Amino acid sequence: MARPCQGKVSEDQERIAEMGDERVKAEALQILGLFQVLPRLVVFDLDYTLWPFYCECRSKRDSPSLFKHARGIMYALKEKGIDMAIASRSPTPDIAKVFIDKLELQSMFVAQEIFSSWTHKTEHFQKIQRKTGIPYKSMLFFDDEDRNIETVSKMGVTSVLVENGVNLNMFKLGLSNFATNCAATSGKQDE
Repeated sequence: MARPCQGKVSEDQERIAEMGDERVKAEALQILGLFQVLPRLVVFDLDYTLWPFYCECRSKRDSPSLFKHARGIMYALKEKGIDMAIASRSPTPDIAKVFIDKLELQSMFVAQEIFSSWTHKTEHFQKIQRKTGIPYKSMLFFDDEDRNIETVSKMGVTSVLVENGVNLNMFKLGLSNFATNCAATSGKQDE
């Protein structure tokens, strides 16, 4: 929910936003319940994936907002005990980190790799993998850039291209692709 730059958000607006987050969380938990195999780690890009802007076009004084379904999806993952991480190629990691704090998301992530890079996020994922010990094939990744999706997919990470931020439809698609990839991988091991 976009917050006005001036003044405080009314309690009604705050309550409406929380109701929306709770409704999305409940739907996301239902979606998670459809799948027998779940990722151990879900990794999100930031710009145009979790929030609708580029950090480098903003200032630390701004009030950031998330895409409508993002917080509820993260709450559902947290409740299910699925770890989350950030992989962002931002040239302004300081602004990104301030926004994560302002949105009170700091405790959601087991790893935050936010730095400028030409490697299309391979370095980000190598660092996340070293920090968490979670194999690439046990990760699910959401990003808005095709080149990142292609590169990270080659590492064995199930990757989903989002067009208008992470939402419940993309979340379900990601979990479905993850389950399909796991079945294909275990099928190859059985041969």
